[in-house]
Amino acid sequence: MQAEKIRNLAIVAHIDHGKTTLIDSIFRAAQTFSERTQLAERVMDSGALERERGITIRSKPCTVEWKGYLINIIDTPGHADFSGEVERILSTVDSVILIVDANEGPMPQTRYVLKHALSIGMRPLVFINKVDREGADPDGALNQTFDLFFELGATDEQADFPVLYGSGLSGWAVKDLKGTKREGMDDLFQAIIDHVPAPKVDPDEPFLMQVSTLAWNEYVGRIGCGKILQGRIRKGDPFVRVSTKWRSARHEEGNWDITGTESARVAQLWVTRGLERTEVDEVGAGDIVWLTGPTEIGIGDTFAAAELAETPLKPLAIEEPTVSMFFLVNSGPFAGREGQAVTLRQLKARLEREMHVNVSLRMEDLGRPDGVKVSGRGELQLGILIEEMRREGMEFCISKPEVITKTEDGVLMEPYELLTIDVPEEHQGIVFEKLAKRKGKVKNIENQSRGLLRIEFEIPTRGLIGYRGEFLTDTRGLGIMSNCTMGYGPWAGDLTSRSRGSLVSLDTGEATAYQLENLQERGTLFISPLDPVYAGMIVGENSRPGDMPCNPTKKKQQTNHRSATKEATTKLDVPRRMPLEKAMEWIENDELVEVTPQSIRLRKAILDELERRKAGRK
Repeated sequence: MQAEKIRNLAIVAHIDHGKTTLIDSIFRAAQTFSERTQLAERVMDSGALERERGITIRSKPCTVEWKGYLINIIDTPGHADFSGEVERILSTVDSVILIVDANEGPMPQTRYVLKHALSIGMRPLVFINKVDREGADPDGALNQTFDLFFELGATDEQADFPVLYGSGLSGWAVKDLKGTKREGMDDLFQAIIDHVPAPKVDPDEPFLMQVSTLAWNEYVGRIGCGKILQGRIRKGDPFVRVSTKWRSARHEEGNWDITGTESARVAQLWVTRGLERTEVDEVGAGDIVWLTGPTEIGIGDTFAAAELAETPLKPLAIEEPTVSMFFLVNSGPFAGREGQAVTLRQLKARLEREMHVNVSLRMEDLGRPDGVKVSGRGELQLGILIEEMRREGMEFCISKPEVITKTEDGVLMEPYELLTIDVPEEHQGIVFEKLAKRKGKVKNIENQSRGLLRIEFEIPTRGLIGYRGEFLTDTRGLGIMSNCTMGYGPWAGDLTSRSRGSLVSLDTGEATAYQLENLQERGTLFISPLDPVYAGMIVGENSRPGDMPCNPTKKKQQTNHRSATKEATTKLDVPRRMPLEKAMEWIENDELVEVTPQSIRLRKAILDELERRKAGRK
């Protein structure tokens, strides 16, 4: 198809503002699938974890045709932890549809993705979504969006953006809410054709493209995806892969080097049609394609004809990770019982495979014989990786998440977050109290409708580790919190850690109801009767500071005398179960989370009590 008939765009928004649901309606309106095809809700969320959690984790392209135009749409994640997916996708497209919730207005991730789109000169389309919901204020959301454009330094042309109103769930979009017709997506399609520029490409120049997305296949290896900027290429044609890298964190013009070149031939070519990749023999300028051939492919690599190999494109700028943790080999006595106990070599191989497709993750081998350090954008991103690995049958341990610091001009710097909280007025006191202890500073307070307050905080990233669960408890589940990275700032000082210690098992065996009844008076239990425990495993939270050794496997002594309490029944409280994210937040620096396909256990890093005491005296 000629480049004039192609439109490449991404849909960006804050989490839960309706990106994936809108694409469902676009598919139905464009009649991409036959009437007999049964599509699941949120069809773009194809991963099991995406469907379970209701969030988009990976950017995914799809294609629809409308009145002779080919529209390539990329669905992007809305959560700040996966913002690396958004940053690199913007280099592939020519514009974005910015979705804004008519009730909530612009939120932290809205600001983040809009800032990136404006910085590279895009002119976004704005779609005010969920205007049919109770309490929706489309005009207020639009005014806040205007303010955000100017606050982020938009030019006059960028601030003169087209606006559409609609409901992604109900499947309609209109230019003017005052009209009576509220059906179909024709106004949205027409706005895309009119306002999204066609790819600025030259089909007659030598071949040139830049890799913005990676995929992995066990048979063909890495697959690179990107937009062809000029020229054409066929299966079997030769080209050159050129790798580039920034010299420092300052992504200035000319501050990068060529790190390697490789001559290759095109092995396979795919384009997206609907939801599926379709193999083709030839592609041209303006197409978004998937390509195999080189032995190694990295984000930002330039694929070019031989005559352009000396002048590659500059690397893509991807923001650095802010949170790290250790992934360790499972050394516990139960290793291999519930899954595959991996060696360090296998653990590295799995993490390296993840690096093939996830550019915002980093892995460092610091010389530890039992594990490696993995860094990402936040707890959620690392938690998703851990959950995927355990579902593959792997057993391993993880340490407490820590923020990544750096020193600038002799000053210790740490990452900061912009935290936005919507909370009922009656719960504002406890929120202010908890966040003040975590070094949060109030930036803005706005009184919303129906007794809600919107409060913006500037807070160190480490201050948010472990807070989400507390926040939901403190606000009785009625509060909403969201955050995005602001950059680095001066070290905010020490934070108060967990105020209570752990109940640590001294023996290995099965927990008994007799002993657990006694232990529950000393703290909160994490286990039930007959659960297997081992020496060094954490079985509960102590009611006081400091750890308390205990023996949950102790049985009641048998005698020849009838006990006066023989007929008494054992009464046990319901144990507090620790899901993965909660366990990551709860543990201290000398503790680990043991992850298996069936269980999440908490344990001490040093299992032997005597060895722990020796280490504590050093």
